[in-house]
Amino acid sequence: MTSSTPPGGTFTMGDLVVSRMGYGAMQLAGPHVFGPPADRDAAVSVLREAVDLGINHIDTADFYGPYVTNEIIKEALHPYPNDLHIVTKIGSLRDAEGNWPKALAPEQLRQAVHDNLDRLGLDVLDVVNLRVGGFDRPAPGSIAEPFVALAQMQQEGLIKHLGLSTVNAEQVAEAQSIAPIVCVQNYYNIANREDDDMIDSLAAQGIAYVPYFPLGGFSPLQSEELNAVATRLGNTPMAVALAWLLQRSPNILLIPGTSSVAHLRENFSAAALTLPEDALAELDAISVG
Repeated sequence: MTSSTPPGGTFTMGDLVVSRMGYGAMQLAGPHVFGPPADRDAAVSVLREAVDLGINHIDTADFYGPYVTNEIIKEALHPYPNDLHIVTKIGSLRDAEGNWPKALAPEQLRQAVHDNLDRLGLDVLDVVNLRVGGFDRPAPGSIAEPFVALAQMQQEGLIKHLGLSTVNAEQVAEAQSIAPIVCVQNYYNIANREDDDMIDSLAAQGIAYVPYFPLGGFSPLQSEELNAVATRLGNTPMAVALAWLLQRSPNILLIPGTSSVAHLRENFSAAALTLPEDALAELDAISVG
């Protein structure tokens, strides 16, 4: 039975009310986000458990696998609950060697939107993020051409809302001069805070900031200060790191990923964890990268 209280409260993206504690589907694919998972039934179970916990914000991309995560999402959750919102991203592909080549030409973006619609079994996508940079750094330069193409598909009714991923402040402003955005998805966590000013600017505008790799990504967070605070609070370092993000700013939405139901529940517990002021001060002082 779906929880009536969204985890961590809610945030409104455009006309979509989403749980601040969401779920990122990247880890439902095979190793290195390539190929199928070792246990497809377990992947289906994780998605169904997420929805049962009250999570109604799922982040995905058709290039995870590729195609794998979207196919599993459809298998697990279609027909979708009315309040479930799936956010996807376009702008990359996967090649046969598992690399992530850019795919920002207008015709590539249009194909990607239709591929997401088909594999998810949707007529319209709730939010599409234009992924511009690499895994942890924006790529400088204009994003006008690809973002205009995305805005055109929004006008055609294929997309409800637009977002950005791995972008800098100048690219955010450029996109906003073309069409409204409802979210920015960038690399950020307790030890990597280069986007502090962007988070505050977006919060003032009522725009969501969605940190990917909130727990460090391919290199899990390692911090003696974080471990010490977690031990004192009787919780796990990962739950504390997620709770810190939720308390950092009300426009931050979390999409931690996992292929384990137990780990999903551990991440979910962060939504109920309120860090005391002394703990926040210690965590705020962690050396940042």
